[in-house]
Amino acid sequence: MKKALLTSTFLLIISCGESRFENKPTVENIVDNTDSSIKESFSSRYDDNMIDKIYSELIKNDKKLSALDDRMLKSYDHQRKILEYYNVVLDKSEDYYRDAHYQTNGITDSLLKHQLENQINMNAEKYDVKIKNIKILISQLTTNSERINNLYTAFKIRKTLPEIEKYQNAHPLKTDSLETFIKKQNQLLNELKNLK
Repeated sequence: MKKALLTSTFLLIISCGESRFENKPTVENIVDNTDSSIKESFSSRYDDNMIDKIYSELIKNDKKLSALDDRMLKSYDHQRKILEYYNVVLDKSEDYYRDAHYQTNGITDSLLKHQLENQINMNAEKYDVKIKNIKILISQLTTNSERINNLYTAFKIRKTLPEIEKYQNAHPLKTDSLETFIKKQNQLLNELKNLK
């Protein structure tokens, strides 16, 4: 009997407390709409974080932001395609020289082995000179891309900070429901302590 009484008292405490702390917004704000974000922005394709969700909502109503985001998407896609082309050629060449050295190591004729090593090394050095400028440009492209991503991330954070503040102001957190529930918990604790 006592067990049933305590269980029903506890359920009553929980159900009474639940309805009080529903957090409905006091004013309309962008953050409350983030769960229904549809626009696929530059970074929201890869991350599912609040900054990207809020920024995606901002993009829906701002043609300039949307155009900037589209440019970022196109730039990223173009860079990926360019690097893919160069990396295929560079990787195949590296694979070739690695395999040539590996297979040369299996040759038992030391004179032939030495001649092949020299030829492979000379050819590889000649190719390195040929692609030196390409590697410098790829490095510059990568550095620029990192700088662009850093600046765009900073821009998005600065643009979304006011929106999270609006959300926080629209959902003021009060202590009354917590305090009420803690009082009821304390009453239940006292009842449990006094049970014999």
